[in-house]
Amino acid sequence: MSLLFDNFSSWKSYCEQNAVPLFQPVIAYESEQKGSNEEDIWTGLGNAYAVMKEAVHTGLTEDMNSRSGMVENGGKKVYNHHQTVLSNDFQKLVARALAAKEVNSCMGRVVAAPTAGASGILPGTMVTLQEIHNLTDRKILECLLIGAGIALIIEKNASLAGAVGGCQAETGSAAAMAAGGIVYALGGSIDQVFNAIGITIQCMLGLVCDPVAGLVEVPCVVRNASAAAIAYASAQMALADVSGVIPVDECVMALGEVGQSMEDRYKETAQGGLAATPTGRRIAKKVLINDIDILPDSATE
Repeated sequence: MSLLFDNFSSWKSYCEQNAVPLFQPVIAYESEQKGSNEEDIWTGLGNAYAVMKEAVHTGLTEDMNSRSGMVENGGKKVYNHHQTVLSNDFQKLVARALAAKEVNSCMGRVVAAPTAGASGILPGTMVTLQEIHNLTDRKILECLLIGAGIALIIEKNASLAGAVGGCQAETGSAAAMAAGGIVYALGGSIDQVFNAIGITIQCMLGLVCDPVAGLVEVPCVVRNASAAAIAYASAQMALADVSGVIPVDECVMALGEVGQSMEDRYKETAQGGLAATPTGRRIAKKVLINDIDILPDSATE
C-alpha cells in the first residue's frame, strides 16, 4: 500500500526508511489511486508544465484585458518596465506570475495548481527557477510531484479552497508547494524542504478571500505575484537553515484552524474586505449591469 499523505512526518519517515526521493511516494500514490503507470504520470506532468509555460508566454505576449476592465496587461507592464526593484530575475518572477494568472482571468488555459485562483504561482516560480539555475524539465516535473504531495496533505488537514479557508488556503498552499519545490530542486534536505513549506504557511496565514465583484481578478492576480515572491523568500531562508520554529504539520493545523474560524464574508463570498469597499461595490454594480446588457433579449424574458 502506498503512502497516504496524512502528514509530513510520515512522508519523511517513509522516504528515509525506503531510501527514496521525496517525489517517489507521490508517483506510487498516483499509480495506486488512479491506476496509472509511471510513464503516463511523467507524460501528464510534462503536459501540465507545457501548459504552465504556455500561460506565461501568452500572458507576456498577448492582450490581457479582462471584460471587467480590472485586468490590464499587468504582466507585460512589469516585464517591460525600465526600473527594477531588486534584480532582473525578481522582475521576471513577478511578471510571469502576473501573466499566467491574467490568462486565467481572461478565460485562457491554465493549470489549477492547486486552484485556478492560484494558477500563476507555480508557473511563475518554476519557469524562473529553471531559467536561473539551468534545470532540466525532469527536475521541474519532480518539483511538481512534490508540490502535489504538499497539496494532498494540506487538503486533508486544512483546505485548498478559498470558499472554505480563505485565500490562505489557495495562494498560501500554492506558495507552499512552490517553496518546497524550489528547495528540493536546489539540493535541500527533506527537513529544509518541509521548513520552507512551514515558513511559507506562516507568512500567508490569515489571508482572506475577498474577490471584487466575485471575480477571480482583484486582488487575486497581484496576490499570485506576491505569493511567488514569498515562496522564494521562504526557500532562501530554509536553505540557510533559518528555522520556522513551528513544525510544518503544526503550521498546517494552524491553517485549518484559522480557516474554520474565519467569517463567511471572507471566504469567497465577495461580502467583505476589498469587495465591500465603496470602489469594490461600484465595480460589482457595473459588472452586473454589463452582464445584463450583453444577454440576448430572449434570456431576459
